[in-house]
Amino acid sequence: MTRERLLKRLDQAWGDLTQSYAGLSDAELLEPGVTGAWSVRDIIAHVTWWEEEALTHLPLILAGGRPPRYSVTYGGIAAFNATRTEQRKGLSLAAVLRQRDEVHRRLIALIEGAPEAQLEGETRFRRRLRLDAYGHYPKHARAIRRWRELRSPARG
Repeated sequence: MTRERLLKRLDQAWGDLTQSYAGLSDAELLEPGVTGAWSVRDIIAHVTWWEEEALTHLPLILAGGRPPRYSVTYGGIAAFNATRTEQRKGLSLAAVLRQRDEVHRRLIALIEGAPEAQLEGETRFRRRLRLDAYGHYPKHARAIRRWRELRSPARG
């Protein structure tokens, strides 16, 4: 896959995610129950911290290193997510949205500067990027759409 195709795939998945919550009011973005107790705001924060993980670990991968295992470092991915949820629960919606935009811009810049060889084929770089970013977004976009459908009045 070329850099251009990878960036396009990332942009399409990102666009689908942001479209899933487009038009919601601030109150709706803060309403719990989208995924478990999480609100759309919580999901946005969640997606952002996984992009931050990519920004932390992709340079390590490029340097030939291996990121720590979540099972060893945090007691698993669920425990990692719970820790991050607790750390970010006090952030305002505005802060979460600012962080979302800034982190996503940094991720795109990292991809734009990555060696072409890391973007072609099934490299560890590409696998990590898929898991933390464009392969991760659709799950949450589907959950938000499902929540929106369930809470909207029946159309007839």
